[in-house]
Amino acid sequence: MCRPPLFIRKFFRVIFVFAVPFWARIWYNNSIRRCDRRLGKEQAMRILAIGDIVGSVTVRYLEKMLWHEREARKIDFVIANGENAAEIRGINFGEAKRLFDAGVDAMTLGNHAFGQRDIVPLLESDPRVIRPANFPAAAPGNGYTVLDLSGWRVLCINVCGRVFMDAFADPFETVEKILAREKGKYDVSVLDIHAEATSEKWAIARAFDGEISVMYGTHTHVTTADEQILPNGSMWQTDLGMSGPTGGVIGTDTASVTNRFRTLLPTRMEVAQGPVAVHGTVFDLSAKRVERVVF
Repeated sequence: MCRPPLFIRKFFRVIFVFAVPFWARIWYNNSIRRCDRRLGKEQAMRILAIGDIVGSVTVRYLEKMLWHEREARKIDFVIANGENAAEIRGINFGEAKRLFDAGVDAMTLGNHAFGQRDIVPLLESDPRVIRPANFPAAAPGNGYTVLDLSGWRVLCINVCGRVFMDAFADPFETVEKILAREKGKYDVSVLDIHAEATSEKWAIARAFDGEISVMYGTHTHVTTADEQILPNGSMWQTDLGMSGPTGGVIGTDTASVTNRFRTLLPTRMEVAQGPVAVHGTVFDLSAKRVERVVF
């Protein structure tokens, strides 16, 4: 049998020596990555969730402080509730852009989602801004998004509660449908439950414990001290609290609030005065640790 020329034999020997290990390493790394994803090891990230942002004064404060906080706390992903960023009710295009430039990666809303006129084009053009998913189907925008962030696919969901709130669709069923629709398309999941009743928030958290990586409540503007890891592994806090001026009543001017309580008359609410404090929580998915922060 005729042997190939020497140079051909050397060529294929080089290919075998160098190429096979190279492709073997790629196959091995991809296999490990797939295995890690199944085991949840790709959840090695730190998430900062920021409580309801009140007023443009807080937006300006975040413009000064957020990038520093991200670096100091080694934050990979920032999600904020912008429900009250535009002077108490809703958020507008300008405030949203400033918050994204300041270091926010995703923004959730709430029952005041449509409090500003220019929110509609914003919701329809920017997937980073999501309104509650259990709004009527005809409402503009989306109630969830999957963001690709440095190799992590982060599913962000926003729902409103129904106790002491408007007649929203069932938040349990809404979340179930989203998880089924997006199954296998994300690595980390975050749920903002914008609700009044603590019991309702807890019920939703219990229902999805082990299915969603990070869950927390917003809306009340009062920070709860119950941050914890639930039995099936989800990270949880009942309410993040408020990010805004500390001199009034949960971010609102004291005089306007007390006048409303005393007279029951319609009252124009104004943003409070005083020093700004940002309340949030760091969810460390690799260390399985939840930590409240204020800055």
